[in-house]
Amino acid sequence: MPLPYLDRVVVGCWQLAEGHGTNVEDGRAVLDAYAAAGFRVFDAADIYTGVETLLGDFVAAHGLAGEVRVHTKLVPDLAALSTLTADDVARAVDRSLARLRVDALDLVQFHWWDLAVPGYLAALDALVEQRRQGKVREIGLTNFDHARLAEILDHGVPVASLQAQASLLDRRTRGAFAELAAAHGVDLLAYGSVAGGLLSDAWLDRPAPAGTPENRSLVKYLLVVEELGGWDALQALLRELRAVADARGSDVATVASAWCLRQPGVRACIVGVRSRRHLTRHVELRDAQELSEAEVARLERARAAFPEVPGEVYALERDREGRHGRVMKYGLNEARP
Repeated sequence: MPLPYLDRVVVGCWQLAEGHGTNVEDGRAVLDAYAAAGFRVFDAADIYTGVETLLGDFVAAHGLAGEVRVHTKLVPDLAALSTLTADDVARAVDRSLARLRVDALDLVQFHWWDLAVPGYLAALDALVEQRRQGKVREIGLTNFDHARLAEILDHGVPVASLQAQASLLDRRTRGAFAELAAAHGVDLLAYGSVAGGLLSDAWLDRPAPAGTPENRSLVKYLLVVEELGGWDALQALLRELRAVADARGSDVATVASAWCLRQPGVRACIVGVRSRRHLTRHVELRDAQELSEAEVARLERARAAFPEVPGEVYALERDREGRHGRVMKYGLNEARP
């Protein structure tokens, strides 16, 4: 059952997490600005250190309970997968309820680090029980591939949404994956539509960043750029995005996210925020007319010149020995209240 309240643009709060990177504004000021601009759906996770508490305090302080929707995630640590019980799932739900200061979680998006470890169906059964008890309103998934999405749906889990990486660089959600989701009424929530800021005017006609990137998002998406051919490929796409943006009186990042919103099955874009700097363009993305068929076709032609990111949704990232997997942190819930 699709999420009835979902906006085109969801405010993603990963970059407000403690320890994410540098140049992050005070989280309360960022949330204040986005709420004042009319944004009402925010994305969090139990592993985004401090974010659930930040959102809970913010909603309570402004009296926005019942008006603001918070999506969170249940992400058991890698080391806990083999021994995870229904009681562990219940405790994780209760922990998020306490941090967010609510009686029921609007959407819990479930992630499982290692698909070779059995137990994700049992964990989802436990989450369904939490929904039956009224502690969870809707169940979503994060980063499951086509085969596992089909398995979970066949198991009878009422999946409302699936969050996955999607952008002009990374089109792994297209094809059979999007068709399966659509056939079962599963909303696709796209994150990474601007690839950590690489799909923006900030990087047009500039050299690749040298040294250590300033945050984990940039590390992650620079690896994605390498998959499609490197910095020259990115620059070619940025020039096409800039041409479309010029004709619309817009900017590269807004057009990149607008392209994402035109992709099969994508119901909303999750735009990551760490400051108020991009608020105006996020408002434009939410309120402006969608890209035309001609604009989408132009960008598709430019993208066709370069390789696709290989494999299924999240396949590269699941290889913990590979360079994509090494970016991840697998134990962020350990020893945290």
